[in-house]
Amino acid sequence: MEVLFVLFFVGLMAGAMNAVAGGGSFITFPALVYAGVPQVSANASSTVAIFPASLASAWEFREYVRPFPRVSMWSMIVLTLIGGAVGALLLLYTPASEFKKIIPWLLLIGSLTFAFGKSAGEYLRSKFKIGGVLVLSGQFLLGIYGGYFGGAVGIMMMVVWSLFGLTDIKVINANKALFVGVANFIAVILFVIAGKVAWPETCTMLVATICGGYFGAKYTKRLNPDKLRMGIVIFNFLITAVFFIKTYAV
Repeated sequence: MEVLFVLFFVGLMAGAMNAVAGGGSFITFPALVYAGVPQVSANASSTVAIFPASLASAWEFREYVRPFPRVSMWSMIVLTLIGGAVGALLLLYTPASEFKKIIPWLLLIGSLTFAFGKSAGEYLRSKFKIGGVLVLSGQFLLGIYGGYFGGAVGIMMMVVWSLFGLTDIKVINANKALFVGVANFIAVILFVIAGKVAWPETCTMLVATICGGYFGAKYTKRLNPDKLRMGIVIFNFLITAVFFIKTYAV
C-alpha cells in the first residue's frame, strides 16, 4: 500500500511536470524501479502510464496542429508510428542485463536534451537550414527513441523541427503533443501484447498522471517557469547520476 501511495504521488508530479515543462518520465521510470518492477517492464509501464496524458494534451492543442512546411503531415505520422514500433520491439528484445547498462546513457541523453535542447535548436537554426528528407529521417529516428525509452523526446522533436524553420510556439507545442502520443501509441499496444506492463503499479500511476496533468496545467501557471525548469533539470541530472553509480560502481 505504501508503494502504491508513492507511485500515485509521483504520478501527480509527473503529470504536472509534463503539463508545464516536460520530463515526467524521468520520475515515473525510477519510481517504478523503486517499486520493484524490473527495468524493462518499468520502462514499458512508464510509457503506458503517461500515454493518456499525451492524448489529453494533443486533444487540448488540436486547433494549433499544423502541417510542416513542404512536408506531408501523414508522412510524419506514419514514420513516427513505424519508428515507435521499431523502438518498442527493440526494447522487448533487449536482454534485461544489457538494458540495465543502457539506461544511464539514455537518461543522460534525455537530461542533456532537456537542459540544452532549446538553446541548441536556436543556435543550429541560425547556422543551418535543412530540407524535408532530413526532417522525415530525423522524425523516424525520434519515433524509435520514443518507442524505446522516450525521455525528453518531445524536446528532441522541437530541436529537429526548429532546424526546419518551425518557430510558432503554439504550433510546436501542439505538434509535439501529437507526435509524442503517436510514438507512444504503437509502443503501448506492443507492450500490452507482450505482457510487459505491471498493471497494479501502472494503473495507480496512470490515474495520477491524468489528475496531475489537469491540475498542473491549471495551477502551476503561477510558478516561475524558468525556476521550475531549472529544478527539473537539476533533478534529472541527479537521477542520471544515481543510475550511473548503481550500474557501474564497483
